[in-house]
Amino acid sequence: MVEYDLKSLLEKLRDEKPLVHNITNYVVMNFTANTLLAMGASPVMAHAADEVEEMVSLASALVINIGTLSKHWIESMLKAGHRANELGVPIILDPVGSGATSLRTNTFRNLVKELRLSVVRGNGSEILSIASDSIRTKGVETAHGAEQALETAREVATKIDSVAAITGPVDLITDGKRVIRCSNGHPLLGSVTGTGCAATATIAAFASVTNDPLEATSAGLAFFGLAGEHAGTRTSSPGSFIISLLDALYEITPAEFQAQARLEMI
Repeated sequence: MVEYDLKSLLEKLRDEKPLVHNITNYVVMNFTANTLLAMGASPVMAHAADEVEEMVSLASALVINIGTLSKHWIESMLKAGHRANELGVPIILDPVGSGATSLRTNTFRNLVKELRLSVVRGNGSEILSIASDSIRTKGVETAHGAEQALETAREVATKIDSVAAITGPVDLITDGKRVIRCSNGHPLLGSVTGTGCAATATIAAFASVTNDPLEATSAGLAFFGLAGEHAGTRTSSPGSFIISLLDALYEITPAEFQAQARLEMI
């Protein structure tokens, strides 16, 4: 098992209530904001080019999510990202649907080129899409498993000096050298929209309270997956699962997090 002090991380997060700036997609704004509030962080959704540089200067982390792209949103992502780099604010990138269309794939690749990222989180197909034009996703669904994408993730992480996280039934997290497997989660997380995006925001919240991106990513995915497990004990249907998931994010204690996180160095 990985020896992270997850208890202290969650306590610090809930004590400091870090502001997480999200440039994210229309589909998930409300759910992402509620996820951050429930776990103890503070969300802000701001994508106007006229304010993103000012907003990110107030934040402890920046989430860039390419789920509903437009030319103006891409401009805002770059402006916010460059300012975050100047200030040392960690950037967590979610390349939603990269590999499905040229716009998404090229935007993903350009953001990686232009910005210094702390974490890139996606499914197997999305991570693979940065390395190969032959990869095609099924919308935002993955056509490639985490194990298949692991070597590419290692290469991507090394090339861009960032943590790459591949999420699925089992999550794999790598900085190019170390690899951590996270086994927390529940099948219903794949039955409702926005859970991957919310997991990215959860990583960002933890990146606000630790300088180690691998630790932040591992903690974020374990915490969100554990909340899914707790929610799954209360319901077997997608609608009530979402409510139970938010409740679990709020209710999980630091001690429970430490005891129930399943993180393994491989």
